[in-house]
Amino acid sequence: MRRRECITLLGGVVLAWPLAARTQQLRMPVIGWLSSGLRETDDAVRLPAFRRGLDETGYTEGRNVAIEYRRAEEQIERLPALAADLVGRQVSLILAAGSPAVALAAKSATTSIPIVFDNSSDPVQLGLVASLNRPGGNVTGVTTVSAELEAKRLGLLRELVPSATSVAVLVNPTRPGLDAQLAQIQQAARVLGLPLHILKASSPRDLDEVFETLVQLRAGALVITADALFTERRSVPTMFQFREFAASGGLMSYGPSIGESYRQCGILAGRILRGEKPADLPVIQLNKFELVINVKTAKAPGIEVPVSMQMLADEVIE
Repeated sequence: MRRRECITLLGGVVLAWPLAARTQQLRMPVIGWLSSGLRETDDAVRLPAFRRGLDETGYTEGRNVAIEYRRAEEQIERLPALAADLVGRQVSLILAAGSPAVALAAKSATTSIPIVFDNSSDPVQLGLVASLNRPGGNVTGVTTVSAELEAKRLGLLRELVPSATSVAVLVNPTRPGLDAQLAQIQQAARVLGLPLHILKASSPRDLDEVFETLVQLRAGALVITADALFTERRSVPTMFQFREFAASGGLMSYGPSIGESYRQCGILAGRILRGEKPADLPVIQLNKFELVINVKTAKAPGIEVPVSMQMLADEVIE
């Protein structure tokens, strides 16, 4: 081979490599992360768990999959525009994190891009899927069917705080699926003979007024229903859905593991990126629930946690 021909050939190889690398980069699938909450909320538990699920299916962020983040920062009205932006960018898949409103916004924005949701409301009742076993369409995900657990949470709270003569329940009136939540907890309150006060907050601005009302009502305990808006409060004995809230100062929690929920979302996302269709992937129903009691928080208002409840708990935070 002549020297000039060799140089020309090598030059073509050198030029081809950057082109191949660029082409591979362009073909890297992109997941649109659509969330109703704040970055710190996502980064604490949701994202690490989601990445673990992706890893289990062979996808690692930055290596063979990219993630674009769009967060409403507790302003639900921003969700449709954020979902539309991800659709306009032609992402490979949308992960709908947090409130059911996120999944509904994503579903309204596209009928072709696959959507994986995580929420605690009934996805069939919300119209996200046709059925749990056969979702149909472009949507599937993970559900905790939280409304069915509200009665259990109220009963556990009453057992721990038997002196409570009335209980307040904090809800977000704009939350899809709220009626099912309230029906469960109202029925439980009737069975227990507990007067129930419904407190409503649809934005962070409402929370101060809500807790002023709570003090005026002199409610003996508070149940905070599942919603991305609500965070830890310590003014009265408080029951939460997720362990993370009890760990950060709430009295107790009873519900599914956030980490396991988002790990399963990551696995579903990876399976879809590998070619499976959302319509053929049944909605995953988490059926393992954790009871977590924060003994340190209980001591502040003088609540004695019975040994029997501590033995029942999956985790006791000292």
